[in-house]
This record gives sequence, structure tokens and C-alpha cells, in this order.
Amino acid sequence: MLPEQLGAGWERLAVVLVSAPLVYASVIALSRLAGARSLAKMSTFDFAATVAVGSTVASTATGNVPLSVGVLALAFLFGLQYAIASLRRRGLLYGLVDNRPVPLMAGPQILEANLQHARVSREERWGQLRLAGVRHRQQVHAVVLETSGDVSVIRTGEPLDDQLLDGVRGAEALRR
Repeated sequence: MLPEQLGAGWERLAVVLVSAPLVYASVIALSRLAGARSLAKMSTFDFAATVAVGSTVASTATGNVPLSVGVLALAFLFGLQYAIASLRRRGLLYGLVDNRPVPLMAGPQILEANLQHARVSREERWGQLRLAGVRHRQQVHAVVLETSGDVSVIRTGEPLDDQLLDGVRGAEALRR
């Protein structure tokens, strides 16, 4: 009687007890096959894939979706993520599924329009400079908001390899 009072019968609870660990094991196995990138810092595409995987896991673990359907959906989602990551690596989808890196500072100059576009506050930018050990703006060659949402601080000093700025929107201002 207790399971019915909780909103599920014994049969439904048994499905959850079997489905939850199996779908969980499927996620682990598929993540291992897809590689570390499937759980690393996320681009917009990775975030969408993670939400879809999470929804599928929840639906399957609670028995709302049959285990076979859930595991097939997970395999399809991980396969899609792998295929799109392969196309991204070849440069075929660059810009369609990811944001391009955006410069927030060019030398000591703050690029206000880019800060607004990227929705990064001045305080966040100052915090990133502090974390990078910058003590004065003259020490900054560039600050770039990366596709993952991380902020890279490139310090002055050594000559900069121009390839490090490939794909950065407005990189011309940073190549000096």
C-alpha cells in the first residue's frame, strides 16, 4: 500500500530500480567512448547536448521512457555530439555551433563594445586580470573571452605567435 500512496506501484518502483543503474552505466560507457570532451568545459553546443542527455537519463531512470529507448536515445545523442565535434575539428561548422572568441582588451585599451556584446562586466574582467597576476594594465597584451566562457589573459613580454589569435573576432587589433 505504501508505494501507491507515494504515487507509484511496486511495478513502477521495480522499473526505476532496474532502469536507473543501467542508464547510469550507459552514460558512463558512452561518455568514455565519446572522450573527455563530452564532459569538459562547454560550448553552446556542448551545453545543449548535456541538457538533452540529462533529460534522457532522467526520463529513462524514472521509467517514463523504456530502457531500450533511453539507451538508444543516449547512443544517438553521443553519436551526434561526436559527429559534430569531428566536423568542428575540421573547421566545417566553426561559428555555427560555437561562439567565436572575443577580445575584451587590446593592450591596456578596454574594448567596451565587446564587453557589452559578450555581457561581461568590468568587475569580471578586473577579476580575471587579478587571477592572472596582472598588477598594471600595461602588462596586458590582450584579454580574450574564449568559446568555453573562460577568459584568457595574454601578458606583454615575449613576442606573440600570431596563430594563437586565429579565430578571434577582431584579432587584427591584437596583432601588434
